[in-house]
Amino acid sequence: MSDLSKKRVITAALCGSWATKDMNPAVPYSPAEIAQQAYECWQAGAAIVHVHVRNADGTPSTDYALYKETVDRIRAYKDCDVCINITSSGSVDFGDEERIYPLQQLLPELASYDAGTLNWQHRTVFMNPPAFLEKLGLALQESNIKPEIEIFDAGMVYNAIHYMKTGILKAPCHFQIVLGCAGGMTSTVENLVYLKNLIPEGSTWAACGISSGHLPIMSATIAMGGHLRVGLEDNLYMSRGVLAKSNAQLVERARHMLEIHGLEAATPDEARQIYGLTRKVF
Repeated sequence: MSDLSKKRVITAALCGSWATKDMNPAVPYSPAEIAQQAYECWQAGAAIVHVHVRNADGTPSTDYALYKETVDRIRAYKDCDVCINITSSGSVDFGDEERIYPLQQLLPELASYDAGTLNWQHRTVFMNPPAFLEKLGLALQESNIKPEIEIFDAGMVYNAIHYMKTGILKAPCHFQIVLGCAGGMTSTVENLVYLKNLIPEGSTWAACGISSGHLPIMSATIAMGGHLRVGLEDNLYMSRGVLAKSNAQLVERARHMLEIHGLEAATPDEARQIYGLTRKVF
C-alpha cells in the first residue's frame, strides 16, 4: 500500500454554472465536451471530477437527461476510474427535488452539500435553507453518497457541525473550502487558516480560491496539508491575462506544484481511501 500521507487529492471542477465560452472558449457545455475534459483531467492527475451540466446555450441546467448522458459518457471510458462528484446546486433557481433527483439516480461517489444560504455575487440569493439541507443530507445517506460540504463562510462550518450532531451528516466528513466568491469570505491565507481550524477533528478538507485567489490559496493549502480543487469553474486563467487552454492544463499545474513539495497526486482509488468513498460499479 502506498504512503497516503504523501498523497493529495486533486478535484477538477469542470464548468460550474457561471463561466461562459465568452469568458474562456475552453469552458465545456455539452455532455460530450464535459466528459472529454473529465477524461483528460483524469489523465493529467485528477482523482475526482466535479460535474455541473449546461443547456446548449450555456445556461445552467438540472436536466436529468443531461446529467445522465454526461455521467454515462465519463463511465464509458473503460480505462478511466475517476471519482464522480455531482453538484446539488446547479443554479440559484432550481427546486429541491430537481437538485436531489439526479444524485439518487446516478449514484456518484460524492455530491456537493452547500452548508448554508449565501448572497451570491451581490446579485441574488443562493438558497440552502434548513429544510433542504436536512432533506439532502438524508438523501445522500440513503444513497451512500459522500457529502462534499462546501464552505463559503464560517457560519457554514457551524451549520455542518450542527447537522453532524443531529445525524443529518455522519462523521468523518469532507469539507471543501471555497474562498473569493462575492458574498462569501475573501481569498486570504488568514481566512483559510481560520476556516481550516474550525473543521472538526478527523475530517478531510480541500480548498480553492476563485480567480486571482487561485494560486495563493492552492499554495497555502499544500503547505497546510489540504487537498486541492482546480478547474474552469473557479478560475479561467493560467496567469494574468493568459487564459487557461483547458481544465487539464490547470490539473497539470496543480500536480506539478505538489511534486515541487515532494508530494504526489492521489489516484482515484487512493482518493477513495483518503475520503472514505464507496466505489460505484456499473
